[in-house]
Amino acid sequence: MSQPPVSPTLTTKGVWLTLIVVLLADAMDLVDSTITNIAAPSIVADLGADESLIKWLGAAYALALGSLLVLGGKVGDKFGQRGTFLIGMSGFIAASAVAGLAPTPEMLVAARVGQGLFGAFLIPQGMAIMTATFPKPMLQKAFGVFAPMLGVFAVAGPILGGLLIDADLFGLQWRPVFLINLVLGAIALVMAVKYLPHVPARPATRIDVWGSVLLVVSLFAILFGLIEGSSEGWSMLALVSIGAGAVVFAGFVWRQATTSEPLLARSLLANRGFTAGLIVGLLVFAAFSGLMYVISLFFQFSLGYTPTQTSLSLIPLTIGIMGGSGVAAALIVTLARKLVVLGLVAVLAGVGLMLLFVTVAGTGVAWWQLAVSTLFMGIGAGICFSSIFNTALGDVDAQDAGSASGSLSAVQQVANGIGSALVTSIFLTLLPAGDIGAVSVTLLALLGVVAVCLLAVPLLPRTAVAEVE
Repeated sequence: MSQPPVSPTLTTKGVWLTLIVVLLADAMDLVDSTITNIAAPSIVADLGADESLIKWLGAAYALALGSLLVLGGKVGDKFGQRGTFLIGMSGFIAASAVAGLAPTPEMLVAARVGQGLFGAFLIPQGMAIMTATFPKPMLQKAFGVFAPMLGVFAVAGPILGGLLIDADLFGLQWRPVFLINLVLGAIALVMAVKYLPHVPARPATRIDVWGSVLLVVSLFAILFGLIEGSSEGWSMLALVSIGAGAVVFAGFVWRQATTSEPLLARSLLANRGFTAGLIVGLLVFAAFSGLMYVISLFFQFSLGYTPTQTSLSLIPLTIGIMGGSGVAAALIVTLARKLVVLGLVAVLAGVGLMLLFVTVAGTGVAWWQLAVSTLFMGIGAGICFSSIFNTALGDVDAQDAGSASGSLSAVQQVANGIGSALVTSIFLTLLPAGDIGAVSVTLLALLGVVAVCLLAVPLLPRTAVAEVE
């Protein structure tokens, strides 16, 4: 009997070239996840769209990516990660071109869905290829570079968006925020064709296509109903869409309970600590994603900031995220779920400070007041982003760790889509009655969500894993 093919072990040069390709792919994903926070007002004004477009710009991308992320990983396992990476990258570039040239809001949202769809097949392959082909010592070094660079990309998205819009390159206004992917993607694609190693496919891998379809349809139907209802009034269309989405989601749950190859292992759902981590993570990421969108809209709509001023005003927040992540990395094993409490309290402090400053000073709020409050939010978010998921994995068996990590990443993306849509719905619905009232009620709602998360912390495992791979 012939032995199964073995993945190649790369040289040092091959490791770093592969890492560059994977980082370029992740950079495109992270930049596109955050760049519409800044670009949304300019896009809406140029296309003459209504405010529902603001909600869909982030939600369409994040939901498509999150709901298909686990499926994308399995497709790579079954058919080969290198080929899946190249298809995902090519599709992402094409969808970015459509987004950048879109003449209508509908085409732009469809292009954002396309970006998320191809991103779901692109992103999981990079880490899988690295794990399969990097020598152990080099893998550790690569991870040491990987995490800080992801932080840089998260910072770069809003800043790059603001600069590109205000630069108005070739009179294209907001369009370069998507068209820049043609340059980055072309570089990554050429390098991937030349340097990305081949990892043997595993044809025996089972893929639950029906489960994935049910999940995608249910999430989009529910979110469409919520956005339609908050924007146009709670018509029969909105209510039917939400109801239909709930029914389809029930079908997804039934499918996962009966199929032999569920997207999420049933042993994980039976783990109370992991399930609690999923719920807390969903709430925290949804709240933070919505908070970032609302802050950006408040800065531009209410305070009159330009896109560049808005992006620069968010630097304290991104510095806080990077600093909080460093704190979490150092203390996660020692403090475990206590660190989650610390992060949530810091977020509460930041949101509470902004609420206080805005209530007292109104639209005359000082730049340093915004900087202090967003810094606290960032520190808390940075702590939470690492500690919640690492703590959720504390009681997970080793054989389920990979599936658990992928599921948590997918939940994070879905939460980003839901949060950006729902929280901005609150803000935009109240905005006609007054800027300060709109942002104040939104911040109060977010304080309530974070408080609920604090109540759920005791359900998390008492211990945490040192690193999620």
